[in-house]
Amino acid sequence: MGFAFTVAVFCGSRPGHHPDYAAGAAALGRGLAQAGMRLVFGGGKIGLMGALADAALAEGGAVIGVIPDFLTRLEVAHRGVDELVITTSMHARKQLMFDLADAFVVLPGGLGTLDETVEILTWRQLGLHAKPVLLCDIENSAGPLQALIEAAIGAGFAPMQTREFCEPLAGVAATLARLRELAARRDHAIG
Repeated sequence: MGFAFTVAVFCGSRPGHHPDYAAGAAALGRGLAQAGMRLVFGGGKIGLMGALADAALAEGGAVIGVIPDFLTRLEVAHRGVDELVITTSMHARKQLMFDLADAFVVLPGGLGTLDETVEILTWRQLGLHAKPVLLCDIENSAGPLQALIEAAIGAGFAPMQTREFCEPLAGVAATLARLRELAARRDHAIG
């Protein structure tokens, strides 16, 4: 099976307190593999990253991990993936994930996930890309980011169209359905 559509997923290196976070990460990993989409993620084998990658691998999915050298011990690099790219910096990690991705999905996570997401949204605001950014809302995990965007708009620091730079979706099933639409649209445009 060819993997023509690649999805970069930003998510936590911790599991979080709600069991639905890890269950959602695993469901997304399985769904990506079943849909024939390649996964690019932060390269860790712990937390949501590990649940995501392990589930995709168990379904025969193609998985690329991208992790900076200094994090290979902290996030415990996932050595079971198809390809593990070790970068020299966080910036190089984000750039490679961006380069490989056709679309982005944001799962629950901490400051690292927020950093990756805000940077990709900033690049979109600056016109550096038009790749879809999907917020997979699990137990209102997308709410704080949406509130941050609204606060920036309300304070006059971001234009109203900033809302259009990401698409919140209610859970994994809706996120996978949207990814299938995006992949089909891209395949139709190429063919």
